[in-house]
Amino acid sequence: MHTVWKGSISFGLVNIPVKLHTATENKDIKLRQLHKECHTPINYQKVCEGCKKEVKSEDIVKAYEYSKNKFVVLDNEELEKLKKENEDKSVEIIDFVKLEEIDPIYFERSYFLAPDTGGGKAYSLLRKALMESGKIGVAKIVIRSKEQLAIVRVYEETLVMETIHFPDEVRLAKDVPNIPSEPVIVKKELETALMLVDQLTTTFEPEKYTDDYRTALLELIEEKKLGNNTVSVSEKQPVAPSNVTDLMSALQASLDKTKKKKPTPRKKAAKTS
Repeated sequence: MHTVWKGSISFGLVNIPVKLHTATENKDIKLRQLHKECHTPINYQKVCEGCKKEVKSEDIVKAYEYSKNKFVVLDNEELEKLKKENEDKSVEIIDFVKLEEIDPIYFERSYFLAPDTGGGKAYSLLRKALMESGKIGVAKIVIRSKEQLAIVRVYEETLVMETIHFPDEVRLAKDVPNIPSEPVIVKKELETALMLVDQLTTTFEPEKYTDDYRTALLELIEEKKLGNNTVSVSEKQPVAPSNVTDLMSALQASLDKTKKKKPTPRKKAAKTS
């Protein structure tokens, strides 16, 4: 499992060296775009709208747009300095709370925490403390130059760190448009709805839920492969525009042009005696 971050977890005076591993993966099927005519993959270029030409990475700077078409340009050196000042390499547990106190809307991404060299005992201590107390740790961490709020909890036998949104990153529910006000609910309708909920209530078993669309798409792709319904594209080198013209034509044109410009010799006048 690939390590995405190395550092430590700290709570009180306890410091645990750990490695961070991504706990989930995106299994979306990525489809490429091809040119319909020749089936060549389509590539995207970074083009300057002002100059109408492709821009290389070294010619791009970062900026913050504080109002329409007005920017504050930030140097890489300035950004790197801020990154170093804020990157502590430590998951500092600030508080311990109950998991049910955090609404799922705050959750963002999950990571497995594994003990690094010498951190096994302290890792086990924190895991046991969280299990016995029924609490989770609220922490702060800097990942890829972004400070994140996170929680540390037990998942099976492993400590998991889940990044969560800061409160100001969660939009206000009251701003959602067209939410109906509380109408008068007919008692019979509510009883029927509750009966349906009761009939569909079960124990959550994640294994029984599958991505039907992804499964069907993979089956379609495999069916087309077996039916030889595929296209191939040879590696084509870009053809450079040629400025070379036919040599003989150029020479002949030059000669013709020279002849036209060459002055016609005047006849000498006959001498009179």
